[in-house]
Amino acid sequence: MDPVPGTDSTPLAGLAWSSASAPPPRGFSAISCTVEGAPASFGKSFAQKSGYFLCLSSLGSLENPQENVVADIQIVVDKSPLPLGFSPVCDPMDSKASVSKKKRMCVKLLPLGAADTAVFDVRLSGKTKTVPGYLRIGDMGGFAIWCKKAKAPRPVPKPRGLSRDMQGLSLDAASQPSKGGLLERTPSRLGSRASTLRRNDSIYEASSLYGISAMDGVPFTLHPRFEGKSCSPLAFSAFGDLTIKSLADIEEEYNYGFVVEKTAAARLPPSVS
Repeated sequence: MDPVPGTDSTPLAGLAWSSASAPPPRGFSAISCTVEGAPASFGKSFAQKSGYFLCLSSLGSLENPQENVVADIQIVVDKSPLPLGFSPVCDPMDSKASVSKKKRMCVKLLPLGAADTAVFDVRLSGKTKTVPGYLRIGDMGGFAIWCKKAKAPRPVPKPRGLSRDMQGLSLDAASQPSKGGLLERTPSRLGSRASTLRRNDSIYEASSLYGISAMDGVPFTLHPRFEGKSCSPLAFSAFGDLTIKSLADIEEEYNYGFVVEKTAAARLPPSVS
């Protein structure tokens, strides 16, 4: 089996112990042998025929900044208190399982968005072996434990799909609908009543110098009775029988001289004798 189940491209999300007689926990892969090719079983003795494998879990995605990554690994004496922020590596199936009577492994987990450095891989070797490019954490169970640290990657937000309305605001010419298609869809957004109105060529015609019509950008449509091919006031059939009066005609018809009011105001009040 490959002695390096971890990958160098993504940081580790967790470590766990797993009994050699059982499959690794879900999402984990076991380090079954050292870099020299020797079996990497911890805690195997006469009293315990089946030892333990150290298992790794790599981060599946960089999209969530709250996902935990392994920021550091330490080997401490079994009875000593854990360093601040560290938690022991245990067997998910048996939290009371003892891998070593003298030492225990602990890890520091941090959210991906808050971690400056992270552990990307762990390897095991004999105590006299050197693993280039890896940092030696310590010795445990007759093995030297090495880890590879690097700068933690930054979270990559998941791209959001644009709604149809937002796509309509795009300046990309390839994503813009044609002028004819835009004019055809305008009535449907204005409701069923507006969609039944007939468009007049003189108002909605887009054959001008700039390729736009007089109604481009107007959030409503005109009823056919108010549409006409001419822009003059008499072009509308509803107003064809109106009589246009001049200013002199209006002043003559509505002239009011306030004669009664002026006469009443000119009268003197009765005198008191």
